[in-house]
Amino acid sequence: METQLVSISSSLLYAAFIIYLVALLPLAASIKSKSNKPGRVSIIMIVAAFIMQLGYFILRWIAQGHAPVSNMYEFITMFAIMLIAGFLITYHYFKTQVFGLFAIPVSLLLVAYGSMFSREVEPLIPALQSNWLAIHVITVTLAYGILSMSAVAGLIYLLKAIPATEKSWRARFLEAIMAGIVIVITFIVTTVLMESIIGYQDDFMYTDKQGQTQVAEYHLPSLINFEGAVPVEHVGENNYEEADHFHSGINLPPLIDSQKLNTVLWSVFTGLIVYGIIRLIIRKRLSALIKPLTDRADLNLMDEIGYRSVIIGFPIFALGGIFFAAIWAQIAWSRFWGWDPKETWAFITFMFYTIFLHLRLNRGYEGEKSAWLAVIGFLLILFNLIAINLLVAGLHSYA
Repeated sequence: METQLVSISSSLLYAAFIIYLVALLPLAASIKSKSNKPGRVSIIMIVAAFIMQLGYFILRWIAQGHAPVSNMYEFITMFAIMLIAGFLITYHYFKTQVFGLFAIPVSLLLVAYGSMFSREVEPLIPALQSNWLAIHVITVTLAYGILSMSAVAGLIYLLKAIPATEKSWRARFLEAIMAGIVIVITFIVTTVLMESIIGYQDDFMYTDKQGQTQVAEYHLPSLINFEGAVPVEHVGENNYEEADHFHSGINLPPLIDSQKLNTVLWSVFTGLIVYGIIRLIIRKRLSALIKPLTDRADLNLMDEIGYRSVIIGFPIFALGGIFFAAIWAQIAWSRFWGWDPKETWAFITFMFYTIFLHLRLNRGYEGEKSAWLAVIGFLLILFNLIAINLLVAGLHSYA
């Protein structure tokens, strides 16, 4: 029965992914169309897909007996669901269909990225066996979803406000963001392609920071590896023998997850190449290609949405990411705060949005300045999600 529920929940998530993908077509058509029909069709599809995602969440919770937020696959999927929830809330109040053209692709990328991690239903480790797990993670992902809307509003604002041919620092920074988006997309596509389709795999045996022997699976050629890593080949059950795999010779201490860092380096390298090819083909900035989608956007409305999203999302993040997290840390590790990498970055994110609101309310940082801050805030969230979770070994490394 549990296996069937997990299978059904996965099917619902996959069906929602396809519907979101298809919904982008009428949503894009609604931006230029004088009729409201394409927009209504797309919203109906998005709501239907969102309900399917909620079905995934509920069924998986029932199947495994605890909230599906305990590993990287479940956490990232929850983030993607909350991002859509943030879009639907924004649309309900402001009828901003253009938001969907930016929010939905990000959600799809998160689901695709999350699918690279283990989707198996496993018992909770002792540190996660608490009701505060669901309370903490659901609250944090809800905050992320709402704060993401401020970044979407900020990006739309910048794309419309900054001339595509302008030669200035703000135009260059905006194009750097576009290049970063290409790198993230390439990161996901490259990993899925090499691991799931091509099936490339090199195994390296190493000793982690606890002194235990581990085997790292490399799905891209090894540019960076663990200190003292030995190339091995799986010969059955838990047996390995030495093998001959490519390795550049660069080794890092086990504090850094070299296997994940290797993937990031490959993705940045290939992402920059892909970005360069796109620029050669379109012969203009990537921001200039996307800019027409924002023609009907109201800058004052974008600024208002960005500000309101932070006002709502920030206290929710403070509650879930700091207060609830501290309670859970006391239960799990017998201390409220320990400057674990994840805790430290949550504090940095908290302070950033505190400064954001201070500058907005007391220094008049509105319009373009506020838009830049909103986009930077989302980059901090992504850094926390990808780099801190994966590359730095800490108490929150559950993936």
